[in-house]
Amino acid sequence: MSNQDKKVNTPGGGGGKKPRRGLPMGRFPQMPRADNFWVNLATSILLLFLLAGIYSYFAEGGATKPQDIPLSQLAADINTGLVTSIEVDGDDLNIVYADKAEKKSKKEAEAALSETLANYGVSNESLAKVEIDIKRESGWQFWLTVLAPFLAPLLLIAFFVWYLSRQVKGAGMQAFSFGQSKPRVIDPGDKVQRITFKDVAGAKEAKQELLEIVDFLKNPKKFLDIGARIPKGILLMGASGTGKTLLARAVAGEAGVPFFSISGSEFVEMFVGVGASRVRDLFLTAKRAAPSIIFVDEIDAVGRVRGTGVGGGNDEREQTLNQILVEMDGFEPNEKVIVMAATNRPDVLDPALVRPGRFDRRVVIELPDRGDRLDILTIHARKKPFAEDANLNVIAERTPGFSGADLANLMNEGAILAARENRKTVSQYDLIRSIEKVMLGPERRSHILNKKEKEITAYHEAGHALVASVLPYADPVHKISIISRGRAAGYTLKLPFEDRRMQSKKEFLDDIAMSLGGYVAEKLVFGDLTTGASNDLQVLTALARSMITRYGMSEKMGPMALESDGGRALFGAGLENREHSEKVSAEIDAEVKRIIDEAYKKAEKIITERRPLLDAIAKRLVEVETIEREEFEQMLVAHGITPKKKQEISVDPIAVNF
Repeated sequence: MSNQDKKVNTPGGGGGKKPRRGLPMGRFPQMPRADNFWVNLATSILLLFLLAGIYSYFAEGGATKPQDIPLSQLAADINTGLVTSIEVDGDDLNIVYADKAEKKSKKEAEAALSETLANYGVSNESLAKVEIDIKRESGWQFWLTVLAPFLAPLLLIAFFVWYLSRQVKGAGMQAFSFGQSKPRVIDPGDKVQRITFKDVAGAKEAKQELLEIVDFLKNPKKFLDIGARIPKGILLMGASGTGKTLLARAVAGEAGVPFFSISGSEFVEMFVGVGASRVRDLFLTAKRAAPSIIFVDEIDAVGRVRGTGVGGGNDEREQTLNQILVEMDGFEPNEKVIVMAATNRPDVLDPALVRPGRFDRRVVIELPDRGDRLDILTIHARKKPFAEDANLNVIAERTPGFSGADLANLMNEGAILAARENRKTVSQYDLIRSIEKVMLGPERRSHILNKKEKEITAYHEAGHALVASVLPYADPVHKISIISRGRAAGYTLKLPFEDRRMQSKKEFLDDIAMSLGGYVAEKLVFGDLTTGASNDLQVLTALARSMITRYGMSEKMGPMALESDGGRALFGAGLENREHSEKVSAEIDAEVKRIIDEAYKKAEKIITERRPLLDAIAKRLVEVETIEREEFEQMLVAHGITPKKKQEISVDPIAVNF
């Protein structure tokens, strides 16, 4: 039985974008736009001209081209001793002068250089002073030199044609791979990502259920010999942050099999048939790697009840769900592929999905109790240095109702608070502060109240604390503060003596009276009301209505469930599934008013009779802004009130926001 109402907002149908007219929906993936193609083409042509210019520049020898001289001048310069060396490159002559100047010339074809120079009157003595080097090209160098001017432009053009065709080819390949699933795969040999049950604290019953799956994957013969059939599907159900995904990974890590993880929303696309194609591809991939595990997170994204009137019978989500149903229990059974799924909304799943033969086993993962919270905190404390005063037992006691994700966030926030203050270890004070930060948000010390608002806030929170301390079935007060946190200008924390799975009618009635304590205190002390009690009124009204319509705690209405846990959503607004008449609705409203009026009179009587204590608490809050449990109990004793019997405090801090 739950102590709190949960409100789930389902997305409405009026906020999505409309498809453009003229586009064939559900047939082909979107191709690259034409304007992008022409931009790429123009860019490629410019690059081609740029590279051609660079090539021409270097092919012609650069900007400083050597001077060409005739053979007659070369002969005269040799005779006068101006030339130091000559390099013969075929019919080309590269000449270097004594002043390091470089010039070029041409020799006669099919004639030796010495013979040519002798014909021009160069003496043997002058020619002997010149260093002559004959450059002989190898075969490949010769052909490369000859063919380079022709091959280089062709290669450049081929490169740009290939570059431009990549986009078209990529779009085509994308069209072929559009229906392929892309699950995240964790290989059993990957020691870094492997998780076992040792890394998951709490959830003892859930682990025991899942150990049978591990045993089957390791030793299937033991089950098959006795005629047992392992469940085809395991549905992990629980609140957000309780560790459903972590447990699924631990099963794969313990069994040592491939783990294919995918989200339910990754199947659904705007193109009809893509989701079903991805489902087929996912199961085909898992069969090839069998034995293996398929994990679908948030399966309610595709597994919602069909035929609700939202979308047509041929819409993409329903086609995807139909394909999942066929793959899990169709004509081709998968004996060695186990499907695991996680959801925090099992109530919206299609009955065909959760029937035996598909999801045979449902594993409920609840919020951790005190011992489990201590184990979870110990796991998250492995790599954090703690001060000597750190006590995880106290933190586990003060965090009832926290999920595994909340506890991990708590430990991280404690480390951040210590690092922010330039300390090397995490102290108990850091962990205590992180509890309130996770619950209510960070302190807003910049949100400074004026003197009048501060006094009103102090009396408001003092009213909550006073009524909670006098009523016998209310939880003891742990802390009172008028420091703003999150959206609350002040808050009163209560801690039960022990973890509770059920709550009685008397406890509900005292909680409603306690929630009215701040409202009554404002009205009696100041003769006026502020908006600070708005959250209190919403909480107590919802609680009173739930007592009547869900828990059967009204003598007038009797043991009847008049409203369900949640309703449908239409255009973003929730619609309750009411199965009663307007007359019964009026009687429910009258009964809610009666419960609230009785609680109001109870809170008013307590605050009127204990007015001196109310003034003392409020005055102290204005001075110090925060009152801890020890100081508050001393004030109670001083005014003749015996504090509730102290026991081991197991936590479920209830914050009353002002």
